[in-house]
Amino acid sequence: MQTLQDYRTAFTLDFSETAFDRLMQQRIYRVLLICSHYDAFMLEEDGRIDEQIFNEYVSLSLRYPPSFIQVHSAREALDVIHSDEKIDLIISMLNVGDVDTFDLAKQIKKRLPDTPLVILTHFSREVSARLEKEDLSGIDYIFSWLGNADLLLAIIKLIEDKMNADNDILEVGVQSIIVVEDSVRYYSSLLPLLYKTVMRQARSFMQEALNEHKRVLRMRGRPKILLAKSYNEALELYNRYKPNVLGVISDVSFKVNQRRDQKAKQGLKLCQMIRKEDPNMPFLLQSSRIGNKKYADELGVGFTHKYSQTYNIDLRNYIISNFGFDDFVFFDPKTHKEVCRAEDLPALQKLLLTVPDDSLTFHSSRDHISKWLNARALFSIGQLFKPLSLQDFQSLDDVRKFLYQAISAYRMSKSRGVIAMFDRKRFDDYKFFSRIGNGSIGGKARGLAFVNTLIRDNHLYNKYPNVVIAIPRTVVISTEFYDEFIESNNLFKVGVSNLSDQEILERFLSANLPNSLIEDLRVVVKVIDQPIAIRSSSKLEDSHYQPFAGIYSTYMVPKTNDKELMLSMLAQAIKSVYASVFFKASKAYMVATSNVIDEEKMGIILQEVCGNQHGQYFLPTLSGVARSINFYPIGSEKPEHGIATVGYGLGKLIVDGGVSLRFSPQFPKKILQTSQPDMALRETQKIFYALDMRPESFTPSTDDGVNIARLEIDEAKEYPDFTHVASTYNHEEGSINDGVWGQGKKLVTFASVLKYNTFPLASILKDLLEIGQKEMNCPVEIEFAANLNVPKNAPAIFNLLQIRPIVESELSDDFPWEEANLNESIIYSESALGHGRVQHIQDIVYVKPSKFDPSKTKIIAQEVEDVNQLYMETKRNYVLVGPGRWGSSDPWLGIPIKWSQISEARAIVESGLPDFRVDPSQGTHFFQNLTSFRVGYLTVNPYINDGIFDVDYLNGLPSFHETEHVRCVRFDRELLIHVDGKNNKGVIFRPDVATPINYQTPND
Repeated sequence: MQTLQDYRTAFTLDFSETAFDRLMQQRIYRVLLICSHYDAFMLEEDGRIDEQIFNEYVSLSLRYPPSFIQVHSAREALDVIHSDEKIDLIISMLNVGDVDTFDLAKQIKKRLPDTPLVILTHFSREVSARLEKEDLSGIDYIFSWLGNADLLLAIIKLIEDKMNADNDILEVGVQSIIVVEDSVRYYSSLLPLLYKTVMRQARSFMQEALNEHKRVLRMRGRPKILLAKSYNEALELYNRYKPNVLGVISDVSFKVNQRRDQKAKQGLKLCQMIRKEDPNMPFLLQSSRIGNKKYADELGVGFTHKYSQTYNIDLRNYIISNFGFDDFVFFDPKTHKEVCRAEDLPALQKLLLTVPDDSLTFHSSRDHISKWLNARALFSIGQLFKPLSLQDFQSLDDVRKFLYQAISAYRMSKSRGVIAMFDRKRFDDYKFFSRIGNGSIGGKARGLAFVNTLIRDNHLYNKYPNVVIAIPRTVVISTEFYDEFIESNNLFKVGVSNLSDQEILERFLSANLPNSLIEDLRVVVKVIDQPIAIRSSSKLEDSHYQPFAGIYSTYMVPKTNDKELMLSMLAQAIKSVYASVFFKASKAYMVATSNVIDEEKMGIILQEVCGNQHGQYFLPTLSGVARSINFYPIGSEKPEHGIATVGYGLGKLIVDGGVSLRFSPQFPKKILQTSQPDMALRETQKIFYALDMRPESFTPSTDDGVNIARLEIDEAKEYPDFTHVASTYNHEEGSINDGVWGQGKKLVTFASVLKYNTFPLASILKDLLEIGQKEMNCPVEIEFAANLNVPKNAPAIFNLLQIRPIVESELSDDFPWEEANLNESIIYSESALGHGRVQHIQDIVYVKPSKFDPSKTKIIAQEVEDVNQLYMETKRNYVLVGPGRWGSSDPWLGIPIKWSQISEARAIVESGLPDFRVDPSQGTHFFQNLTSFRVGYLTVNPYINDGIFDVDYLNGLPSFHETEHVRCVRFDRELLIHVDGKNNKGVIFRPDVATPINYQTPND
C-alpha cells in the first residue's frame, strides 16, 4: 500500500503520455502481387492471400491489414502501375514469363522510385547463383518462398518498420532489434519467426494499458526489426539507434558491404565493437557451423546453430529471456538461482522494496530493469532509468526508493484523464477512474471523466505546491447492469406501480445483483481503504436544460475491516440507488420534464470519500460548491467573477441549503458574513455533517442520509482539522480573533484559508471555474471537498467531485424600467434571477405570513405539495411566495421542500419577515434545478426596504383554494411578470391596474 509520502513524490515527478498515436504513421495498405497463375496457387494454397493476411493480423491483434491486387504478367503489372491506383508495395515472383523480372523492376522503379519492390523466389542453388550475377539496384529486398504464409506478413512489417524507424525510435523511444544476415535463405526463415515472437510478446504487455483503445495503440510500441545485410549496414543501424537497441542477432560470417567481396567473420568483429561500447547489450551469434560456438563462448554471448533441430525454440527462448519480453526474474548472482519474478509493472514495483541487495545490485548495474521496461513499451519510465548508474545514488536504499517512487509517479501519471476498464486482477490504488461494463456511464460520471481530463490537460494536479488536485478514486458501474438487474428480477412493474417508496425499496433490496458485478465489488472493497460514496449517474443527470440535480439518492458506506460486511452494505446501497429512480419525487420530476421513466438508465458511481476519521465520525476539512457566474453580486463583485459556498464537514450542508460561508474567489478576503462580529455570530455555520462510521448506522432507507450525523459546531473543537477553518469570538472585547486559541466561542470563518492563504482554495477555484467554463462553453457549477489534515510533509488533497453546466437564459431583451410604475406591483425585487417575461400565469400561491412558524415548516411543505398536485391535475402554473429559503434541508432556515413538490411553479419568491431573513443560496441542487428550468427566482425583504411584497393586497382578494398555512389567489387576467437578469430585477404587476408597457415580448 502506497504511503502519503509516495503520493507526494509521485505527483512531483511528471511523466508525459507516450504518443502511441504518433507511431506507425506510414503503412502499407495496397500491395501489387505479380506472379503466374501457378505461383498464385502455390502462395494461396486453398485460400485467398487477403484472407490469410487478415487472419494473421487478427490473431496477432494487429489492425489495418493490407489488400492485394494480383496480376499474372508484366503487361498487367505495368497497366496497374500507370493507372491512378495507389500502390504501397510491389512483390514480384522471380519469373513472370513475358518480361525478365530484373528488367521489369527497373521499369517499375522509373515510374515509382519510392515504392518498395520485393522479389520473391523459390529457393535453389541455381537461383542463388543467378542472383549473384544480376544487377539488383532496382530491388529493395529478395526473399525466398519456403511455403510459410507468415513470410508475407514479415515482409510487410519489415518494410513498415524501416519506413517509420526514424520517427518512432528517435522521436518517441520505440526499441529495435538489429538482425544481421546476408543469406536470403536464412533471413527468409528467421524474420517470420522473429516477428511472430515479438508480436505475441507485445500482445501480452498490452495488458499494461488501462482500456481497450490504449491497448490497441500500445501494439504500435512493439520493438522494430531492422535488417542489415553487411557489416557497414549493421554498424550504421547500431550507431543511429543505439540508445534504443534491445539486442542484436547476427550471423558469424557475412560481407563487409553489399559489393561482391568475400565473406569473413564480420559478426565477431561487430560483436566485439558493440560489447566494448555496451557490455550489457544482448548479442546472439548464429552460424551454420557448430564450431563457431567457441567464439561466442569466448565473447560471453549467445549462440544458435542454424541446422539444429531445435533452432526455432532456441532462438525464441533467447529473445524472450534476453530482450526483456519474459517476466522480470531476479537472480542470485552467486548461485544464479531465481529469487523472485515480476510479471508486470505493479509486481516489479512491489518487489523492489524486498528483493535482496546483491540481486538488486546485479540487475541494476547491468541495465536489466530499463531494458525490460523499454521492451514492454514503457518508454518514459525505461528511459528515465537507462542513463542512471548505482554511482548516482548515495546508497542502495536510495536506489530502491527512487525506483519505487518513479514507478509510482509513472503509474499515477498514466491513469490521469483515462477511464480504465475494470480488471479484478489488476485493480489497485493507481487506478483513479475505472468502469465496470461497456454500457453508458451516465451524465454525472461523464462530467467526472471530463473533469479528470481537464486536470490532466491543464496540469492542475501539481500546479500548487504541497497540494494534490485530483478526482477521488472512482469506479463507475455502467447502465447495462441496471438493465440486467431490473429485467432479471422483474422489477419494472414494481417500480411504476402505486406502491409507496418504502415498499418499492424493500422489493429492490430483496432482489439479486448480477454475480459478475458482486465479484467485481468484492475486489473494490479490498482495495479502497476509505468510506465509499454510492452516487447516481443516470443518462439524464447533469445534461443541459434538465440536470436532475439531487433527484436521485446518494448513500455512504463506512469503511470496516469486515470486507464481506462492507460488500453487503455496498450492494444494498447500489440497489437503493436503483430503487430511487422509481420513488415518488423522481416520477414527479419525470412528468415535470416530459421524460419517460422507461427511457431512464442508471449508472452508479462508487467514489472514495475525502477526509479523516475522528472517533466514530468521518468528514473532510471542507466541502463546497462554486459557480463561474454569480447571480447576486455584491459590492465590487461582478457576475463573471463567480461565487463559492464552503462549509466545514460533508457537502450535504451546502447542497441542502444550510448556513455556510459565501465568498467570491476573486475577493476571498471580503466576506460579508464575517465583516462584523454580530453578523458573524448570527450568520456563520452552526452545524456540520459527518459520516457515522459504525456499520450498524447504515440501514437501507428511502432517506439516503440515514447514517449522516448532524452535529453542533462545538463538537468539532477537538478535531485537528477544525484549526484550519475556525476563529474565536472574544466576548470581553467583542472581537473575532483568527485561529482557535484562547477562550471564546468558535466560529467557522475559514480565515486561515481565505485571509492568510494557508491553502490556495480561492486560486484553485478561479482556475477550475475559468477552465471549466471555457471547455464547456457555458457557465459551470462544481462540487469539491478538501482534506487539509494530512501527515507532516504530505500534500493537502483537493478533490473535484462533479462539474455540471448552468443554463443561462438569453439576455437579449431589455425591460423598460423607466416606464414601469412600481406602485402597481404586487412583488418587486432587486435580487432576481432569470430573464424574460413569464407568461400564461393567473395564480399566486403564498404562505400566509401571519401563520408562519419556523417550527412548522415541514407541515407547510406538505401543504404546498398538495397544492402543487392540484395544479398538476388542472395543468396550470403559478407564482409561489414564502418566507426564508425554499428547498433548504434545515427547517429553521426555510421550507424544506424538494423540486418535485413545486414542479408547476414558474416564478418563486423568497420573502423575508422581520425576524426571519435568510440570504438566497446559490449552491444547492434546488437552486440548480431552478436555473436550468428558467424559473424566475426573486428575493425580497420589504421589512428592510429591500423590494416590495404587497401581502395586504393579496389578503384582500378572495382565495381560490386555502389551507391552514397556504393561500391561493386566482386572477381573471394574466399577470404581467418580468425578470431582468441583466439588472437583477424582477416584478409582478397587479393585473387590474397595471399600465400597459410597450416592449418586445421575448421568446420563452
